[in-house]
Amino acid sequence: MPALLLLLLAGLTAVNAVTAQAGCLHAAREAALAAARGGDGSAAAGRAAPPGASVTVSVDGNRVQATVRAPVRTLGGRLPRVTVVATAVAAVEPGAAEGSW
Repeated sequence: MPALLLLLLAGLTAVNAVTAQAGCLHAAREAALAAARGGDGSAAAGRAAPPGASVTVSVDGNRVQATVRAPVRTLGGRLPRVTVVATAVAAVEPGAAEGSW
C-alpha cells in the first residue's frame, strides 16, 4: 500500500510539472512575440505565466529571447521544489520601436 501511495504522489507531481511547463512555454512565446513587435514582453508573459514564475527577456541584434522559470511544488511536503524552464525566440519585426524592450 505505501508503494502505491508513493507512485500516486509521483504521478500527480509529474502531471503538475507538465502543466506548469506548458504554462511557461505559452508565457515565453507571448513574451517573445510581444517584445519582437516592440511591446513589453515581461508584461505579456506575466499575464500568461504560472504563479511565482520569473520572466527574462533579452534582445540580441535582431533576435528576442524570452525565458520563463517557475517553481513546481511537489506533493510531498518534505521534498524539494522542482523548477521548470521554457525559452522562446522570435525575430524582431521590421518597424518595431528600437529600445522599447
